[in-house]
Amino acid sequence: MWRLECVPHKLQRQCSSSLEDFKHKRREYEKALRKARKDQQLISKRLIRDILEQEEVSGNSESLSKEQADELFQRIHHSGAEKVIALRSVRKALRQKEAQQVFVRLNSFVHVLVGVFSGSNAACQLEAAYCLLELSQSDEASIALACLPATPYLLTFLSGQSPKFTELCLNILGNLAAEKQAVRKQLLAQGVIPSLALCLQSPHVAVVEAAGYALSQLLQGKESSEATVRAVLESSLPSHLLRLLEGTSTSGIGTMIECAWCLHYLVCSNVDNGLLMAQGAAAKCSSLLLELGGVVLKDPAIPQGLQLLISPLLRCLGNLSASHGQECRAYLKDGRILVALCAFVCHFFQQYSFMARESLWVLNNLTAEDAELCSTCIHLNLISVLIYYLPFAKGINVMVLRLLCNIAEKGPEYCKKINQQEVLQAVCATLIMADPEVVQLSLELLWMIVSSSCQVSSSLINKEGLSALEALQYNKDKEIRVRAAYILDHIFKPVSPCI
Repeated sequence: MWRLECVPHKLQRQCSSSLEDFKHKRREYEKALRKARKDQQLISKRLIRDILEQEEVSGNSESLSKEQADELFQRIHHSGAEKVIALRSVRKALRQKEAQQVFVRLNSFVHVLVGVFSGSNAACQLEAAYCLLELSQSDEASIALACLPATPYLLTFLSGQSPKFTELCLNILGNLAAEKQAVRKQLLAQGVIPSLALCLQSPHVAVVEAAGYALSQLLQGKESSEATVRAVLESSLPSHLLRLLEGTSTSGIGTMIECAWCLHYLVCSNVDNGLLMAQGAAAKCSSLLLELGGVVLKDPAIPQGLQLLISPLLRCLGNLSASHGQECRAYLKDGRILVALCAFVCHFFQQYSFMARESLWVLNNLTAEDAELCSTCIHLNLISVLIYYLPFAKGINVMVLRLLCNIAEKGPEYCKKINQQEVLQAVCATLIMADPEVVQLSLELLWMIVSSSCQVSSSLINKEGLSALEALQYNKDKEIRVRAAYILDHIFKPVSPCI
């Protein structure tokens, strides 16, 4: 690209090191973007209720007094059927946030509940587990943390014979793991990783999905430590995750979604992406994205929630291509992945704009250092598809402009080819947008196109880009003023006849 060291009376073109400067700046931007993608994840907790229970909750708005809570607590100490009924009543009461606070503040309530949970009465044990589930999904960290004495028993019961009970324990563990690093540290010390690896090999789909959920919660916390990620990477968990991401897997879409998010958190941590590459993470993600791209192209009415699978796969491939670009691109030379990514942009643009932005981000990373993939973009006529999105905000036009800059910086021949696809006219329109980043990237691209051919200057004037550039000389942003003036200076300086 270009940069100016100073701006005297007469503008001067900077040396070739400006291209490296631009690339470095862009990579720093991508690094910050990758961190934001990890930090801005929503903590979600699972709560298993059937339809009748949901209706019961919506119809019951009476608050629970301390006296009523005391009475229910005393009934838990009874035996037989009365104890089961009491636990069921406590479970229903715990669906109210205020009641959760009341019960947790009762002396020894949690310890008694854990005692019932670890006991030998199966019916009481199940009801106690449901009580722990209600507590674990609370938005109040202190309430969920009160359940920590139950974690050794939860892990022990993962090897039990009942798939339903195992699934329930996994969901409680996942909810608890979402809270604080101290919780995750305790679970690691108690052996959660080998337990989850065992559950991921279960023949029961619900258990496998719940294990994926628990692992994703273990990994996704903002302060998730390097020790947690490294412990996962050194186990058999990554190989199980990749196995479950097979397009022909019988584990179900829910399991694949959870496993894809687990893989995303591992990649995003950047602890040892080389290990994940060696295990075939990039190949697996690209292969599955190709398959999903085919689904989108064939049938616009894709299954509900499919975007929840595509999104983490995009992030995995995008991050791996940023950190291990050359190895990643080795799987993608036929260009089919580019078509799939463009299909995602077109399909999700209206309803899920973030998906279009993610797809463009991956396209940007793949083409940043690869002239062959840039040529493929041109050959497949993808440029004409992408410039349609230049007028749209929410970061979409920024990503399209970065992609066009990737192609243009490969040399004059690339600039000539993209200029033949009406790129110049579309980019001139973005010069009048309010977003400074859009304007700066438009100027970057215009400079590369204009400086690549002496025939482009008149074309620029004919397309009313000149008036936009003249107006930008009075922009409040100094860098934009300098760039606009620099391009105008290049346009009007005497040039030798083109050969």
